[in-house]
Amino acid sequence: MINAFYGLSFNPFDKQATATDTCFISEDFREMTSRLNHIKDVRGIGLFTAPPGYGKTFALRCFAGSINPNLYQMAYICLTTVSVTEFYRQFCRALNLEYSTHRSAMFNAIQERLYLLLKEKRRPLILAVDEAHDLDPRALKDIKMIMNHAYDSLNCFSLLLIGEPHLNNILEKPIHEALRQRITIHYNFTGLSPSETEQYIHHKLSVAGGSTTILGDGVISAVHGFSCGNPRLIDNVMSDMLTIGAQQRKTSLDTDIVLAAVESQSFQ
Repeated sequence: MINAFYGLSFNPFDKQATATDTCFISEDFREMTSRLNHIKDVRGIGLFTAPPGYGKTFALRCFAGSINPNLYQMAYICLTTVSVTEFYRQFCRALNLEYSTHRSAMFNAIQERLYLLLKEKRRPLILAVDEAHDLDPRALKDIKMIMNHAYDSLNCFSLLLIGEPHLNNILEKPIHEALRQRITIHYNFTGLSPSETEQYIHHKLSVAGGSTTILGDGVISAVHGFSCGNPRLIDNVMSDMLTIGAQQRKTSLDTDIVLAAVESQSFQ
């Protein structure tokens, strides 16, 4: 209904419609991508934090799609609310290693494979751990030991820790001091600025063949005020606005439609 009414080829604010080749390049996206490319080359630990919906996993997906599989082995772990032993098993799975009932055996096998990938295969691992704020503290301690090669003189792989902002607080605890000191790159998302919010909405409408003339005065400002620059919230409220606007046969979305959409979000 909304596509036909507003002349859209698809709903540009549906996350399933977001393509990596037509995505909006925000400052956060640009900064994270630049740091990911740096940590890929130098190896070590990269820490990336943002509240839910800010696009950190999407930026990671775009980065993963740009990796040359002949030069790097990319692996992704997102189920982090597990025991330390299960985390080791996920790590082994990422490296195509057999599981063991003993963590020490898996630890040794992982370190050997990481060294092999770097020194003999010339194809070092890039391991992304999403939702890292949910990791068992003991897993974080073991990660520090896994990074220790050749008397702590060699980084065999790149580790990307992706999580919500309180991951920073977790890593500030004295027990994680050794791991925190090994972090090479650290970036906290700031969200879309007011001007970026306008560019983001205009970009998405344009990609779907729509016109920005459907946005009335004050709409962009109201959407930014509600979302505080969170892309997911912008997408959610804009989708509801298009639906409500089409239902009311409004060719121009106004601030009343924004308020109605915001109220709709509060009940979801």
